[in-house]
Amino acid sequence: MKAPYRLILAIAAFTAVPALADERRMLPLQPGEEWKQECGACHLAFPPRLLPAESWRKTMGGLDKHFGTDATLSPRETREITDFLVKNAASRWRGSTAPLRVTESPRFQHEHREIAASIWKRAAIKSPANCAACHPAADKGDFEEHSVRIPR
Repeated sequence: MKAPYRLILAIAAFTAVPALADERRMLPLQPGEEWKQECGACHLAFPPRLLPAESWRKTMGGLDKHFGTDATLSPRETREITDFLVKNAASRWRGSTAPLRVTESPRFQHEHREIAASIWKRAAIKSPANCAACHPAADKGDFEEHSVRIPR
């Protein structure tokens, strides 16, 4: 009599897991999760600290023409993601402008000044904006030099 009871409990627990996963998706996102989810759906969700607040305001204000793509979000999503990016933007900016691209920032250009143009064109890299090609933990905001692996 105990064996069928255990089997029923095991089946019930196993089938409940997908339901719990669906329920979890319905919970409100934590600060920063929406940014990672929305931006990360198409490209690396660049850490806010890589650009000043004005860059993020300009980027989020032009989502209808986001680097050749319409990345329009709802007004609520746009406001919440903009607020998150601005709040977490670079606090000590040395550049004289607010670039739209991380690759145009003085820090990026300084850190990558020795990278030959031919390296950017490698099939595994394709573009300076493909941070994850050389920085395996870029999705976690880790761009430390000791972890760089340039693909052949």
